[in-house]
Amino acid sequence: MAQPVVHFEIIGTDPSGLRDYYGNLFGWRFDTSNPVVEEVSVPDDYGFVQPEGDGIPGGVGGGPGYPAQTVFYVFVPNVEEALLAAERLGGTRRMGPSRRPDGGLVVGHFTDPEGNLMGLAGPE
Repeated sequence: MAQPVVHFEIIGTDPSGLRDYYGNLFGWRFDTSNPVVEEVSVPDDYGFVQPEGDGIPGGVGGGPGYPAQTVFYVFVPNVEEALLAAERLGGTRRMGPSRRPDGGLVVGHFTDPEGNLMGLAGPE
């Protein structure tokens, strides 16, 4: 795969409740010590989960006012260029590019021509 899926996200209005739910359902453990961009979640109410074995890392967050959604992120070398390409091909930019508060990562969202939400992640 040229540009792999590198992260998934589950967002809702009650991040703690969602983490309890998925923790009990799948045995996931969460690290909430790293803030995320405010466009994705309440920065300090996001829990990263690392797979134990096969699988990709993910996160569960959100907060009041964040719509329920599930999204996966594809790694790209340049988020802005990928968002522009998505738009040229008939997609719609929804967010970004946005930098993580502690730097090092840029994210963006777009919808494809059918309305499916997709995420992009790349270096600064």
